[in-house]
Amino acid sequence: MPTGPDKIIIKRLIWIAILAVVWFLLMLWADFPLKVERYYSEGIYPAICHIFHPVFNLFPFSVGDLIYIAVIICIIFAAVKFFRLLFSGDWKRWLAFSFGMVIRIEVAVLLFYSLWGMNYFRPSMGERMHLTDTAYTTELLTDVTRQLIDSANISRDRLTVADMRQVNDSIYQTAIRAIKKISADSPTFRTYHPRIKPSLLTPVLNYLATSGYYNPFTAESQLNYEVPYFERPFIACHEMSHQMGFGAEDEANFSGFLAGIGSKDRLMRYSCYQLGMDECLHALRFRDTAAFSSVRKLISPTVKADFRQERLYWLRFRGKVGHISGLFYDDFLKANNQPHGLETYNQMVLLLVTWHRGTGRL
Repeated sequence: MPTGPDKIIIKRLIWIAILAVVWFLLMLWADFPLKVERYYSEGIYPAICHIFHPVFNLFPFSVGDLIYIAVIICIIFAAVKFFRLLFSGDWKRWLAFSFGMVIRIEVAVLLFYSLWGMNYFRPSMGERMHLTDTAYTTELLTDVTRQLIDSANISRDRLTVADMRQVNDSIYQTAIRAIKKISADSPTFRTYHPRIKPSLLTPVLNYLATSGYYNPFTAESQLNYEVPYFERPFIACHEMSHQMGFGAEDEANFSGFLAGIGSKDRLMRYSCYQLGMDECLHALRFRDTAAFSSVRKLISPTVKADFRQERLYWLRFRGKVGHISGLFYDDFLKANNQPHGLETYNQMVLLLVTWHRGTGRL
């Protein structure tokens, strides 16, 4: 008969096998985007939102941040115990503990995909919005970039001192209204109970070169509240787009952009036009350096000054931690149906140019 530690090891091995099978079946489902869309993104996920959003919106702070802090503390204690058992020579207790950690990791991964992560595998926004012809000429990209530069210049000139001194709470409410408006205008952007919260982890996010994040375990959108004021409105819309169920970063960028330029708030519009301009300039630079140099001259001095302010802000926190976290996040995106990794953020240009070509709007 197995002894106490042996029984624990066998029981945990069985649970590891069961959870691995569940994970395998979930990933089989991921290979069928239309079924993911029908049964998860349009079925299970909205039900989760209708439960989680009202509950966690009751808290003025980010519950998800507290959970992550607690998890980090638990990981530190677990690592200490892992090595203490390893060097103690008690192999059975060490093995039982290690299997227990594997089970916890499996449960966390399954919760991630069950509560939100399956949205990575739904049909793309391009397919859902019939923006599938994403090939475009350099001339069209140049034209769109020029229009966005004009819009950014004009919206920047219209900013008042009061606009530039908006408190974060005002920015959050403006972003929520913008998200609700685009949701009311189009079923593609269906939202539930949107909310954005200042992240308690903002000092850490700075060193991770992160302007905001979405917590899939609590369905909360968090913002780095220290980034330059003109970045905050768009970031808020971007993170709440994840809350809508847009997993891919380019889709969250595009959704946030459309929501923001539909707002009547001057700072919100400038924030989104500046982002769109920046993304298109990035794409144009790799396509045609001469066209890039030509249109860049059209950027107004005040907008250029904002770019410098943004760059100087992030340079303060540049270091190995941010580089390493970027590598991990790049691999994470590639593992979740975003083969371009961090470059997925810039894939927004494909949607933007195709949408403009079909609607004539910017």
